[in-house]
Amino acid sequence: MSNEWLKEAGFETLAIREGLKPGFEQEHSDPIYATSSFVFESAEQAAATFSGERDGNTYSRFSNPTVSVFEKRLAALEGGQEGVATSSGMAAILTLCLTVLRAGDHVICSRNVFGSTVGLFNNILTKLDISVTFVALRELDDWRQAVTSNTKLFFCETPSNPLCEVGNIREIANIAHDSGALLAVDNCFCTPALQRPLSLGADVVMHSATKYLDGQGRVLGGALVGSEELMAEARGFVRVCGPSMSPFNAWIFSKGLETLQLRMDAHSQRAQAVAEWLEAHTGVKKVNYCGLASHPDHALAASQQSAFGGVLSFEVDGGRDRAWAFINAVRLMSLTANLGDVKTTVCHPASTTHGRLTDEQKEQGGIAEGLIRIAVGLEDLEDLKRDCERGFAAI
Repeated sequence: MSNEWLKEAGFETLAIREGLKPGFEQEHSDPIYATSSFVFESAEQAAATFSGERDGNTYSRFSNPTVSVFEKRLAALEGGQEGVATSSGMAAILTLCLTVLRAGDHVICSRNVFGSTVGLFNNILTKLDISVTFVALRELDDWRQAVTSNTKLFFCETPSNPLCEVGNIREIANIAHDSGALLAVDNCFCTPALQRPLSLGADVVMHSATKYLDGQGRVLGGALVGSEELMAEARGFVRVCGPSMSPFNAWIFSKGLETLQLRMDAHSQRAQAVAEWLEAHTGVKKVNYCGLASHPDHALAASQQSAFGGVLSFEVDGGRDRAWAFINAVRLMSLTANLGDVKTTVCHPASTTHGRLTDEQKEQGGIAEGLIRIAVGLEDLEDLKRDCERGFAAI
């Protein structure tokens, strides 16, 4: 059955129908192809498939029908030509870097990114003679001034983790392209349901699918979306080096995409309400959420996002001791560094997600000891407020 009609389909239809191709049994739900390899009818057919002369699957490290459904569906939602799935979000970043970079190249990265991303750039890429400069996400002049003759990749996370700073994707893309570099955007916090960086000029979108694409904290995975040419190179890296996504995980992610718009809208609505409530609370020093009119990037976020996502952070006086007292006192929220779950999660970034950064790096990134991050889930709003009051009562 032809799916040509999907070219005119809306986001929520694509999230459900893209890539769905019933097999011999005419199944209505995406099947899980739990197989490591695929058989052939003849030696000639095997040779043609392995050489690329014939379409078909050969080995699940780099070609599996269940994984392909997820890749096609995510690419359609992001507005990209192709997608490549990986075993985790960090594997996606590594795949991107080792696809587009070589010894002697230079990367410019926004300073407020996930702690493991900083570790990858500082501790792993530098071993390969790839240099990295970190800049303030908001400051366009910092991006321009950091460019060198060997700059090949710009990388940013917007909104950022955990301060919810917002980068001007279109302007950063222009600076990257003027210098002959690519721009990759980590779209984990927004997902394509709220933001589509490729339409704003980015060359590659990166995902930790573990977060909102799954939506229930079940499995690990990552993905890249971009041009057909660039994704073919990334797929070549996955084929040889093996940071592959399992068929089961891909099936979970495909199921997650079916409800992505509904969930992201609900996360955003609850996070907005919690952020406004926290901003008015006497126990809070500062709230970081780009949906607040008081946030310095609110207007920019509203111009390139359809809503503001489910993650916020806030600061309390008294540093680590009081932040930990708040976290230890809550009962509904789950103390875990993961996010993107229907269950609300809470963590202390300075000692968890960004705990491996130096004190200087934390200071530069605004990761204060009194900072608490909440990834707002889908529980009842009043229950979330009561749980926060338990935390404030303990401070």
